[in-house]
Amino acid sequence: MNNQLKRTPRQTEVIATTVEHVKGILSGEGSGHDWWHIYRVWKNAQHIASKENGANLYTVELAALLHDIGDHKFHNGDETVGPRLVREWLESIEVEEETIQHICTIINDLSYKGAGTSSAMHTLEGRIVQDADRLDAIGAIGIARAFAYGGHKGRELHNPDISPVHHDSFESYKSSTGPTINHFYEKLLLLKDRLHTPTARAMAAGRHQFMEDFLKQFFTEWEGVK
Repeated sequence: MNNQLKRTPRQTEVIATTVEHVKGILSGEGSGHDWWHIYRVWKNAQHIASKENGANLYTVELAALLHDIGDHKFHNGDETVGPRLVREWLESIEVEEETIQHICTIINDLSYKGAGTSSAMHTLEGRIVQDADRLDAIGAIGIARAFAYGGHKGRELHNPDISPVHHDSFESYKSSTGPTINHFYEKLLLLKDRLHTPTARAMAAGRHQFMEDFLKQFFTEWEGVK
């Protein structure tokens, strides 16, 4: 096995402690950004890392586990909260500075920023975690999470009079209040082609098709006569 995909006993301890820390923050959260979202991203990231040559599993796992503890969506759009909380946690358990910096950079760059923008990831570990997170935004789970978040924000399911928006800036994307169905066209259906790794792209194919099939059925039923 690639040594980068092995953990030292100390690293295993850090991962276990971080799991409990994140569970304490996010368990029971109702918008689709709960502990179980983190768990799935963590498992996706482990799987992708196992297939990608040269990935540092320890960095991947910590970034996956910590990526949503300070999500800007729940802090008035403040993008600095996540990296700050992550740094505070990792410093408190004496993780080395080089690893902290790498993880904070990943988390700072992770978010989808709109159809007309890019979210560059400069390391393999960052690309893996971003892919893992995006996989959980599509397919059956992605559909469920989209409507959970829409309900959390008080958004309409669908409104034919409100068209999807091609957001050209992160600020525009963050301030969007459109119906949940619009989110499929503004983000979810675009993610398949924005994945970095061959492993994630293969995993995304069936999930993407499931969303296409769901939307077809949704619009078939929209008028309430079928």
